[in-house]
Amino acid sequence: MAEYKVLIADSRYKSYEEEKAVLQEIDVEVIFESSDSEDKIVDTASDVDGLIVNLAPITAKIISAMKKCKCISRYGAGYDNVDTDALKGTGIYLANVPDYCEHEVSDHAFALFMDCVRKISRKDRLVRKGSWNLTDVQKVFRIAGKTFGFVGYGLIARRFHKKLSGFDMGRVLVCDPFISKDDADKFNIELVDLDALCSQADYISIHVPLLPQTRGLIGAKQLKVMKKSAILINTSRGPLVDQNALIAVLKKGSIACAGLDVFETEPLDRDSELRGLENVTLTDHAGWYSEEAMVELKTKAARNIVDTLVTGKPTYIVNI
Repeated sequence: MAEYKVLIADSRYKSYEEEKAVLQEIDVEVIFESSDSEDKIVDTASDVDGLIVNLAPITAKIISAMKKCKCISRYGAGYDNVDTDALKGTGIYLANVPDYCEHEVSDHAFALFMDCVRKISRKDRLVRKGSWNLTDVQKVFRIAGKTFGFVGYGLIARRFHKKLSGFDMGRVLVCDPFISKDDADKFNIELVDLDALCSQADYISIHVPLLPQTRGLIGAKQLKVMKKSAILINTSRGPLVDQNALIAVLKKGSIACAGLDVFETEPLDRDSELRGLENVTLTDHAGWYSEEAMVELKTKAARNIVDTLVTGKPTYIVNI
């Protein structure tokens, strides 16, 4: 009988060789629960020492059922599917993998930004249909001299900012309460509040976690003050933006365009009005993905469990 038992819940990957390679460093039995059913996870997780989870909701009922668990390790940076209030006082660490895809997500945000600015996807669709000379119907404006706004300025936003460095931006605005004046001077950014950023920026990219206080952060009020030429990029979490309010301003042309990798409901509803709008670029929550990022994610998610069981705490502790 193995010394430890680790559950991989909501298993979505074709292979778990990376996780097994890490977990085999200790005497562990690895079990799987492919369903995201609360009851099934409760039954399977009751005697595990560690839990690795993807998207399944880890509820108070599941947490209370885990009598031996030392660590919940979340595949990815976000952890909004875990009931953090229920974890408090349990002694169970919550861990994530915050740094596995900063290159990929910043690349993806940059790609959405460039697509929206240069109208690449829209031109592609029209040229395939036989259209030409599209400058009258698809106005494009110069990037140099414009103002870029980052809502949140963590690892991914900073990487994105670095990739913008050759575009001769006029100003770079940041709304992030955790960035100091010294940091602002170091990164050559201007710290502003959200309303100022939304009203002054030509381009806005969102890089904050989904928390109760950030849900609906970009709502009707913020969208209303944006420039008619504004472009909004979201590669973080869909519920950070009021999707109905965004649809409304896109339909009216109150802002120019949006590039969205994330949505309030995923997969995106088949009847969502976003699907029919020409001034939005849509991708399938794929900003995190590259083959290299996949290996790093799976390896580090398992490493959190091993480190907890061997040393007493995970590598990437989430402060709850």
